[in-house]
Amino acid sequence: MNSAQPDPLHTDDSGSAPTEQRSEDVGDTGPVTSGRLVLAATPMGQVDDASPRLRAALQTADIVAAEDTRRTRSLAAALGVEIGGRIVSYYDQVEAARTPGLVSAIAEGQTVLLVTDAGMPSVSDPGYRIVVACADAGLPVTALPGPSAVTTALAVSALPSERFCFEGFAPRKSGARAEWLRELVAQPRTAVFFESPHRLADTLAAAAEILGPDRRAAVCREMTKTYEEVRRGGLAELAAWAADGVRGEITVVVAGAVAAEPDVDDLADRAEALVAEGMRLKEACAQVTQGSGASRRDVYQRVLDRRRADPD
Repeated sequence: MNSAQPDPLHTDDSGSAPTEQRSEDVGDTGPVTSGRLVLAATPMGQVDDASPRLRAALQTADIVAAEDTRRTRSLAAALGVEIGGRIVSYYDQVEAARTPGLVSAIAEGQTVLLVTDAGMPSVSDPGYRIVVACADAGLPVTALPGPSAVTTALAVSALPSERFCFEGFAPRKSGARAEWLRELVAQPRTAVFFESPHRLADTLAAAAEILGPDRRAAVCREMTKTYEEVRRGGLAELAAWAADGVRGEITVVVAGAVAAEPDVDDLADRAEALVAEGMRLKEACAQVTQGSGASRRDVYQRVLDRRRADPD
């Protein structure tokens, strides 16, 4: 790293010069070292979404590991900065081979800045492997937060966002995709996933069949870019729209399952069947209501009411 420039990753709120780095500064319990891995979020479309810290890090990192070196150089040019260190490619096919060398560089005291084509590294992009390797080696890992397709789509979807799950890319093959969708049938959390434009219609059609045609969803296309579009509606409606063809980067958000109201009469029947087999009524009511959302007291009372109405 160029010692003549301030470290953009470790300054206080006043912008004063950085103090000596300690492992606890990045939440790491490993040994103190001047080297570190930095995961940096990059713009999804609008270059102005790049943070000042990303601009400075591109200039000062010893090594910039990029999913696509050409796109990273173009980004730096658009930001008006010059990449100061060595730039190396770090994409899916070379991730395993490149990781040991980058970890060694960090152990020797160098800063490795990892950037992908858009959004946050390691979120359905290269990065997970080197983060694990650094953690195993006790080397510091930190991040420069910024754009994320997952949280951006969730925020504009108009679907519940208090609890959600990220499902990565939808499976390519129809059988695996159907099995994957069946796992979401009873999922109460809002689900977010990525899909390619040429498979979107098939995925939405399969989702409408398995999750239900009226399950609410949103298709977010080209977020932050010139032709940004958010389509909201039922899965069947969205599948019909996508059948005409869709272009661009796609993120899909699907509402979670709505829990069905427990059937107290059905639970009372099951409790009485257990009682007939010798179980105490209170224990039977506790067993049949476990995980159902129904009140054990309500089921117990329903059984008693039946017995009073039909003492025989």
